[in-house]
Amino acid sequence: MKRFFGLFSQSIGEVTGKNRTICLVVTGLMIAVSMILEFFTIEIPFAKVNFAFLAIAAVGMFYGPVIAFFAGGMCDILGFMVHPDGGFLPVYILIAMCQGLIYGLVLYQKWGRYASEGVGNGRKFTELYVRLIVARLLDIAIINLVLNTIANMHYGFIPQEALHIAIAARTTKNLLQLVADIPLLIVIMPAILMAYNRNFGKKKIKSA
Repeated sequence: MKRFFGLFSQSIGEVTGKNRTICLVVTGLMIAVSMILEFFTIEIPFAKVNFAFLAIAAVGMFYGPVIAFFAGGMCDILGFMVHPDGGFLPVYILIAMCQGLIYGLVLYQKWGRYASEGVGNGRKFTELYVRLIVARLLDIAIINLVLNTIANMHYGFIPQEALHIAIAARTTKNLLQLVADIPLLIVIMPAILMAYNRNFGKKKIKSA
């Protein structure tokens, strides 16, 4: 439990410590990437498909739950401006912030040794892969299927008479997207990790 709560204080330290400029610049860059990915959103009945979660996952991996929490909110606000969809409601900002929280809690401080080991020596990123998959599954289950569905029902975006159709459509969409999400995470996130390490040096992080 102490280690769990320590993640929050360490995450705050990312933006208050000596590397805060790097933290702010990289986080801002990832938010910009998220906005670009929002342009490629695909609308389907009762749901939408996009890959903006990759950017917020990177923020969570590098800087932890606190930074990712607020970055998730910024991504949602700016994402609405880039790709308006329905009404602008604060509850969706909070849900997006919870998405960042999930990635920060699952991925933060799990990556330092992988970046330093690299892939050239034949070592596998097995634990990193597992954590990426777990984070995405939690994101889909908690954020997409539960919180967003409840919010859409509350605000009338999903009519009560079409609830079973909406749940079936959203579940099918998320399962199909997961087929694409997993390979993307496994390929893209380690590459981002290595690029970060090359540009900003190896961070000394305690193993979880």
